Amino acid sequence: MVRKLMSAVMALGVSMFISGCSMMHMGWDFMTADLDDGAPEAYAKMMHVVKESGDPAKAMMLEYKVAEDVSGDDVKESIEALAEEYNMRVTGYVKMFTKEDAKPNEVKEARIWSLCSLHIAKVFLNYSRYFGGFMPCRIIYVQYGNGDAYLITMDLTLAIHGGKPLPPKMLELATKVKKAMTEIPEKAANGDF
Repeated sequence: MVRKLMSAVMALGVSMFISGCSMMHMGWDFMTADLDDGAPEAYAKMMHVVKESGDPAKAMMLEYKVAEDVSGDDVKESIEALAEEYNMRVTGYVKMFTKEDAKPNEVKEARIWSLCSLHIAKVFLNYSRYFGGFMPCRIIYVQYGNGDAYLITMDLTLAIHGGKPLPPKMLELATKVKKAMTEIPEKAANGDF
């Protein structure tokens, strides 16, 4: 019995030492990296949301509650009009599904829009092909059976500030896209044009 208890305590100690070393190593890597000045705040915000919710997807998204009097069709009209205003192109739209008999906490309707500034996309792909993973920018409309609806889009903060500082022209272009992808769903949630 004592032997098993000692083995368990030793295993726990070794795992704590190893995980502690991993955390220290990760912290050292972060502190010594040549990152954008906004990186620590961006990562801290993301980790706070992960800690509070346990949901890494939520930590990387922005969410806007859709006004009660705004339908999915109203949102579609708004997004299409606003995209043009922000020099973005709607490169895709899909009404994913509608389920008329959805329970109150079940998704009743989902739609997704893909938006892109083709000129800016080319600049970023020439810088790093991995930015293609963020393209095109997406907005999803999700309505629940109880009538609550939301617009969700990716928070581009980490894409902009999470690594080494972007060259000034790229930072300017990325800031334009971030502004569009923040303001388009924010306005469309209220049915604005």
